[in-house]
Amino acid sequence: MQDATSQLGESPEFTVLRIHYNRKDRRYENWGLHAWGDVSVHTFWEKPLYATGSDGFGLYWDVQVKPKGLLNFIIHKGEIKDCSGLISIGHADFWVISECSTIFTEKPDLDSMPKGNLSFSRAYWVSQKLLAWNMEIEHAQFSMFASKNANLNLSAGGVKGEDLVIQLEEEQGRLPIKVIEKFPHIAHYKALKLPDGLDKKYLVKSQLAIACIDADGIPVDATGIQLPGVLDDLFSYDGPLGPIFTQNSVMLHLWAPTAQSVCVLVYLSPSGGSLLESVQMKEDNGVWSVCGPKSWEGKYYLYEVTVFHASTQHVETCLVNDPYSRGLSANGERSLFVDLDNGSLKPEGWDSLAGEKPQFEAFTDITIYELHIRDFSVGDKSVDPNLRGTYLAFTLPDSAGVCHLKKLAESGLTHLHLLPSFHFAAVDDNKENWKFIDDERLASLAPDSEEQQAQIVTIQDEDSYNWGYNPVLWGVPKGSYSTNPNGSSRILEFREMVRALNSIGLRVIMDVVYNHLHASGPNDKDSILDKVVPGYYLRRNTDGLVENSTCVNNTASEHYMVNRLIIDDLLLWATEYKVDGFRFDLMGHLMKNTMISARNALDRLSREKNGVDGAKVYMYGEGWDFGEVAHNGRGINASQLNLTGTGIGSFNDHIRDSVLGGSPFGPPLQQGFVTGLSLQPNEHNHGNKDDVTKYLASTTDWIHVGLSGNLREFVFTNHEGLEVKGSEVQTHDGVPVGYAGSPKETINYVSAHDNETLFDIIMLKAAKEVPLEERCRINHLATSIVALSQGIPFFHAGDDMLRSKSLDRDSYNSGDWFNRLDFTYESNNWGVGLPPKEKNGNNWPLMKRLLGNPSLRAGKHHILSAHENFQNLLRIRRSSPLFRLGTANAIQARVCFHNTGPSWIPGAIVMSIKDGDKGMPGLAQLDPLYRSVVVIFNARPSEFVAPISALKSLPLTLHSIQEASSDARVKTSFYDASTGTFKIPPRTTSVFVEAR
Repeated sequence: MQDATSQLGESPEFTVLRIHYNRKDRRYENWGLHAWGDVSVHTFWEKPLYATGSDGFGLYWDVQVKPKGLLNFIIHKGEIKDCSGLISIGHADFWVISECSTIFTEKPDLDSMPKGNLSFSRAYWVSQKLLAWNMEIEHAQFSMFASKNANLNLSAGGVKGEDLVIQLEEEQGRLPIKVIEKFPHIAHYKALKLPDGLDKKYLVKSQLAIACIDADGIPVDATGIQLPGVLDDLFSYDGPLGPIFTQNSVMLHLWAPTAQSVCVLVYLSPSGGSLLESVQMKEDNGVWSVCGPKSWEGKYYLYEVTVFHASTQHVETCLVNDPYSRGLSANGERSLFVDLDNGSLKPEGWDSLAGEKPQFEAFTDITIYELHIRDFSVGDKSVDPNLRGTYLAFTLPDSAGVCHLKKLAESGLTHLHLLPSFHFAAVDDNKENWKFIDDERLASLAPDSEEQQAQIVTIQDEDSYNWGYNPVLWGVPKGSYSTNPNGSSRILEFREMVRALNSIGLRVIMDVVYNHLHASGPNDKDSILDKVVPGYYLRRNTDGLVENSTCVNNTASEHYMVNRLIIDDLLLWATEYKVDGFRFDLMGHLMKNTMISARNALDRLSREKNGVDGAKVYMYGEGWDFGEVAHNGRGINASQLNLTGTGIGSFNDHIRDSVLGGSPFGPPLQQGFVTGLSLQPNEHNHGNKDDVTKYLASTTDWIHVGLSGNLREFVFTNHEGLEVKGSEVQTHDGVPVGYAGSPKETINYVSAHDNETLFDIIMLKAAKEVPLEERCRINHLATSIVALSQGIPFFHAGDDMLRSKSLDRDSYNSGDWFNRLDFTYESNNWGVGLPPKEKNGNNWPLMKRLLGNPSLRAGKHHILSAHENFQNLLRIRRSSPLFRLGTANAIQARVCFHNTGPSWIPGAIVMSIKDGDKGMPGLAQLDPLYRSVVVIFNARPSEFVAPISALKSLPLTLHSIQEASSDARVKTSFYDASTGTFKIPPRTTSVFVEAR
């Protein structure tokens, strides 16, 4: 141990204060003290103070402090926090005990202290007959305590205040395999058996605790109990939930097995007003039900649930929405009795829409465009002001935005991905409560001014904007996007939006956020699931505290009824709103079994029975593997590597990072294939020349894998000249680049709503001397890699218009100002001020230099050129099925890369795709027009000239779409059949075809 005074320094102005720390487990390794306030030197979180020494009480720290000052402290080990508080300095010694909030000014008697902590839930009731607890002590006795009124308390003598005490019996050996599969993180826990004959359905409604005493009867520990295991074992349910409408009645069903009482409260108005009636519901095996009159339809309701809540240690009575609500009043204040099958809520032709949807043959025919509902129309002056930012803006056939989407659809775009549109928090549904900033005032400010963001931040939590990743209720459209947030308008208008988009050739994808909830606990107005069955829907750690690795309130799809709710919700959107696909936010935090079950449930939907062809509904998401679920920590999760062979897509971050450079979490100047790595370096120190050249070569292999569908089994020649599989190409930290089993499992992309826009990241990474025209070509080059890859291409709205967010790397709450789209193509929103300081401030000096440079402002001709080039890429992809191969075998047999191995010319990728001839042996013929295609991506700032012997003598010509384009540079692309030599101009993607 190291003397703390040596860490803080010595000064006559300071005196020494000693903090004593005790842990009952006596495990003190790596615990440190974070101290600030009136101390001689503030500590850094990453470098806490080492203990000065130890004694019979535990560890202690000597801290240099100012007399009569204030000391803030936290004792922690990494991110695990224990004791903390504020000390008013007046004593020389203070004592703290692990998990005890009291700061003692006299040494406490440890024997008189309670052993354990009932505010934690460290034991698990894993099945009807078994509990599990991480308590290893010989000759111990274990007991479970129950109190219906939550009267349990802990003293030095043990647990008191119980209605019932149950003796538990130690089981020999490990927990059963089925338990370990469900709870792998507690596989090493001790198994404790409950006696027969218990009324377990009564017990789960009570406050519960477990305690351990040693052979002498002395208390050792006590804790609360987590219940999801036994709830699944006893109460898994597949019957009706939510409101069910018949000709003469309305039935309600609520799954709430731990509730002691449930009433339904019925109201006439969406808020305020008097209560019409309160009806007690009846329970049957954990499900509470009531049959009400048909007159309830059109009225509003809430549940009144009385239930023990572990987070407060009290029995709470909560007013809460129906988790299976189908309608809401503004801000979800009340649920709405609404029958989704009511004819008044169906647009014309709604029931036959499935037969009129845009057709495609295979998922690999899909091309996705990601768009925020408000971004689409809020700045569109061709839209009625009352409809801007709403669902109905998509129904206006002559608006600038809809015309833009029509052009993309005609070119080959198939699916529109809408950011969250379910009921989320952080945006008031009542438009009259929104606050606004004077746009004219903001527009008058300098392009690199701090003032724009300062004004936006003052209202950012009271304005009309948020991305929507704050889920409150999954099964109801968001009210702020409707013309009336009360009543059923949002239902009809969402359906009209879907129908309108289908009519212009676009299927609709919904962004779903099942990995977390915005709120929890019994008091937050936006907490719903955790009020109904506290502690069940949310994933908890081994202390019983809610996991927050997603951002907050992680959900637990490994629990049966969470899994069911997710699948029920997907089926609702697919059948009642005819949504054509689902993008899963942080999909890796869901279990693989949930995703497979959802896929199977969708596949069972038919046009004849359900009005939907479920097999045409596509599923994809973010397969990131981190947090408590990483490496299958909570079961087999839906990560990139685990989803191979499921037909479910996941975002390919490897092609994004190799194309652009670095990662969203690294230095912003790190370059990649298209942004100048090795060939036109910026001021970032990428390493010595040889290392940078080698890194460019190795990450170009990542692009080869991505272009071939990111398949794990695809074999090609790497930069070293070796034959390797996609899975054998690895990232710097040893993760396989290729992971997909088929191309439909890969979403290739270089930009999305997260992080900087494509244009902005190029502006950051390109070398200072690169002019705007060349930066625009880099934008096109990056989109071309995505558009012409095997798999499913994904684009962020505005990639085709050089969209900028003025370099904002996280615009989720940056208002309309930083998120605007201009479908008149007059502006790309570059240089509208420095982006909000909270997420961008560290890079303001770099950003100021760029935003203030007038030569970097794109004009209308730049934007129109990008838009045309993007449409041409869509047309080229659609022109040949060779760009949309459906199987791994087809890709392996037809796709080949040239310019590989040690002698490659850096910065250029040459890809050929061959077809067969009808009636001839070998490959089947897929393309009636072309026998082969060759694509060359030249990211070099200079011309690429190379003979490709394998392509010699082929009668190749530049694709007719590029020949007819207004891009003069691509038209200079040249191929000499006699030598197989290609000449490709700088920063250009050229497509050659061999016509039949």
